[in-house]
Amino acid sequence: MSARVQYLQKRMAADDAIRVVRDGDTVVVPTAVGEPPSLLTALSAARRDFRNVTVSQILPVRKYDYFDPETAEHIRHTAYFFSGATRAGGQQGWIDFIPAYFSELPMLIDRGLTPADVVFSMASPMDEHGFFSLSLGVDYTMAALEKARAIVLEVNPNVPFANGDCHIHISQVAALVESEEPLLEVGLPKIGPVQEAIGKYVADMIPDGATLQIGYGGIPDAVVMQLTDKRDLGIHTEMVGDGIMTLVEAGVVTNRKKNYHHGKMLATFALGSKKLYQFMNRNPALEMHPVDFTNDPYLAGQNDNLHAINATMQIDFLGQCGSESLGTAPYSGTGGQADFVRAANRSKGGKSFIVLPSTAKDDTISRIVPTLAQGTHVTTSKNDVNYVVTEYGVAQLRGKTAKQRCAELIAIAHPDFRGELREAARKLKLL
Repeated sequence: MSARVQYLQKRMAADDAIRVVRDGDTVVVPTAVGEPPSLLTALSAARRDFRNVTVSQILPVRKYDYFDPETAEHIRHTAYFFSGATRAGGQQGWIDFIPAYFSELPMLIDRGLTPADVVFSMASPMDEHGFFSLSLGVDYTMAALEKARAIVLEVNPNVPFANGDCHIHISQVAALVESEEPLLEVGLPKIGPVQEAIGKYVADMIPDGATLQIGYGGIPDAVVMQLTDKRDLGIHTEMVGDGIMTLVEAGVVTNRKKNYHHGKMLATFALGSKKLYQFMNRNPALEMHPVDFTNDPYLAGQNDNLHAINATMQIDFLGQCGSESLGTAPYSGTGGQADFVRAANRSKGGKSFIVLPSTAKDDTISRIVPTLAQGTHVTTSKNDVNYVVTEYGVAQLRGKTAKQRCAELIAIAHPDFRGELREAARKLKLL
């Protein structure tokens, strides 16, 4: 049977396609804009028809009606990483989460430690060979495809057909729906003088020919904007966004100096503008791969001069990073920060940067603290952190004693807090 005939046989309305879900199933959904809005909207509308169904995902970008404590016994969300759509539910306790390194989610699915009964995903139009590209969110989704009983695609002409290990054949698909809605776009974060100052410190430490992993946020993007005078940078990252595309267009990213996947940019999900999604389409310089490939510290660390840039919310005198909770209250998730910190540490000539403003809440709270707030989820350990950067400078921690670390971090704290931080350090016998 031809691929086109199979396509027509499996095409249906979203209300019908969601009926592949059974009570007790876990539905795995890709990261961010890889989520299929028509399918999740239909599932939300029919949620009272189901019982004990779980939707598992990193970083939802839309607030669907199934995010509802009153119907959680029907369909509930389990977060691999919280977003604005799910954060309140996580903090109130009616949305649960799975602590895990981003790189290990495929392994957890493959070993049956995390269930994957059904996959819902956005997909590009089918090519002449019967393949779709799941380019927007490859992540853990490819592992889920191998375990799932049923795979349902939302096919949209705005989804790019990307290269890499991100394809599925029509013969694997149980049902598909069609949509033409524009993809959700996420612009570059706002950047102020604090972010610019941090970005300059980091940019000055990135040499020509370095390979970059760039996290999402104002500070990483401030770094990107100050790299326009560099030459022959490479990309091996988890997220491809508009900042990276801008560097490619400026001729700064060439991937010519990469010794691992020479000439290619690698990523596992995309988040940005319509222009970015068009940039990804059949671009021979870009490959989208599962996260256990892009984020595996051993594999990513094969890149010489890997420079990883990630943000945290709080760091203590020993260098422990609290990047995913406010005390006991979950805020985001582990994500790929620790993956790439460890990868950069393995890399010949590599550097990992943890970046953060020195204060929060209009300069009333220091983000550099003697000890993390009680119950804070430690994202990156004291043994892994290397460079820490605020608007007041750079602290290099790796290989330093506890007392040396403490002194370095106080030196880059906001001046208004350095006195009380020194006093706290003396009480902790660190000064």
